[in-house]
Amino acid sequence: MPETRHRTTSRRKPRKVIRSATAAAAALAVVAGGAYLAELGPFAAGSSAADPDPAAVAEARAFLADWAGGRMPSAARRTTHPDRAQDVLRSFTAGLDIAKPALTPAKATVTEDGTVSVPFTAKMPITDLGTWTYQSKLPLRKQQDGAWKVDWSLSLVHPKLSSTQKFRLQREDVERPKITDRGGVALSGGTHPFLVPVLNQLAGAAGAGPHGAIQRVDRATGEVSGTEAVFGKKPTGLTGKPIRTTLDSTWQAAAEKALASKAEGKNAALVALRIDDGQILAVGNAPAGFNRAVSGTYAPGSTWKIVTTSALLLKDAVKPGDIVDCPKYLTVGKQFHNVETSEHRNATFLQDFTESCNTAFIGLRDKVGDRELGNVAGTYFGIGQEWHIGIPSFDGSVPTPRDQTEKAASMIGQGRVLANPLLMASVTATAVSGTFHQPTITHGNEDTTATTALPQNVVTRLREMMRATVTEGTAKVLADLPGDVGAKTGTAEVTEEDPNNGWIVAHRGNIAIACVVEKGRTGGASAGPIVRSLLAAVPTDPS
Repeated sequence: MPETRHRTTSRRKPRKVIRSATAAAAALAVVAGGAYLAELGPFAAGSSAADPDPAAVAEARAFLADWAGGRMPSAARRTTHPDRAQDVLRSFTAGLDIAKPALTPAKATVTEDGTVSVPFTAKMPITDLGTWTYQSKLPLRKQQDGAWKVDWSLSLVHPKLSSTQKFRLQREDVERPKITDRGGVALSGGTHPFLVPVLNQLAGAAGAGPHGAIQRVDRATGEVSGTEAVFGKKPTGLTGKPIRTTLDSTWQAAAEKALASKAEGKNAALVALRIDDGQILAVGNAPAGFNRAVSGTYAPGSTWKIVTTSALLLKDAVKPGDIVDCPKYLTVGKQFHNVETSEHRNATFLQDFTESCNTAFIGLRDKVGDRELGNVAGTYFGIGQEWHIGIPSFDGSVPTPRDQTEKAASMIGQGRVLANPLLMASVTATAVSGTFHQPTITHGNEDTTATTALPQNVVTRLREMMRATVTEGTAKVLADLPGDVGAKTGTAEVTEEDPNNGWIVAHRGNIAIACVVEKGRTGGASAGPIVRSLLAAVPTDPS
């Protein structure tokens, strides 16, 4: 989603013109900033005449979305017993240290008494331990006023939760070995609080650190009646040898200071790594808890246009000087638009990139095949391959679009395209160097990736376009920094109700950085100041 600026015009030589179709009519749902599509969200499913009442299914999905998003009062109001539901949902997630649930519904059915049943899979991340996965189902009943409500019971939260049985999280910590940065400086949660999730994962990988279990206990006696899930490895033969990481304590401290001072209390995450070898210098998660910087799953928004631009440049489908119109609206099943319905008539592709024009990029979707964006992401950027960085990581997902609406969304980093700061920092490093290096946070990791180098002419154009984004585009927040800084901003819509996530990726010298701010609205305004603060605090690259 573009953070628009007024464009200055100058005399140019004649250029090839690539026109994108403008919207013929407004669609029912407006898609902003690369845009969340209701049908493409995490609770999407098809429907037919034989399906249960769509209103019941929609209410079930809304309940799951509210629960997953931590909106307990809203989720509770969708049930037949709001007060009780709100108390249970809050105590369940808080009491078991569940960070950010992922709740995915399956096909709904209708029972003989008219109840609509919606099965779902719950993936519950237990802070610092792992993910508890189980299946349950939602019963929905039609009320006298005709509205559908979730028929509240304890068992819908978990099939074994009841008036006699509850759950308890049992933790057990083992003394962890010393963890150091690349130069031997000790790293701890006391000095680097936003690094705590990473430190826990590093210790866990060594067989130390936290492990535990979800136990089922009798409400009356407190006796354990069963174990639902076990997390972590029992320590065996720890040597006490320090764990040496690739992190740099100076960069880590600067990253944490930038997050603390510029994130304005919002959830945010950042990764900085070396371009020439992929070694990670800093990882920040504010607040500490879930390692969203490395394991998070976000729509990358317009930062993804680096990959889209690579796909277009690789086949010479467009050049930076070509005219690619940037209209206010473009309808591809749904209506897409630019921030504040801005437009740039007769814009060049370079200006579309620097101003992050959604409609221009979507208008070029026929220039790439349906599978091509995913193929380019995997072949040149290593996305979707299995990375071994030294701790668990999410390595990206670029599914083949199911229709033209989803393809339009994927062109601008929405739909089902998923990434995180680790992945986007790596994308930036690959784009400006031409070569993918598997990111690492420890030494001696296995590398099973296989990629192809980007042609030099593509790298040159990407660097020029990212530099122009700083000097005259949406990343001007970095313009006063010394050095040849290049960047790309992004704004990604999450739901129609929640504020957008703000993104920025940047490079300087041998460093690539990516930062996301949840509910940050725009990348330039929210993530930009964080990266600027970091780069200003550490003016030189580590050796």
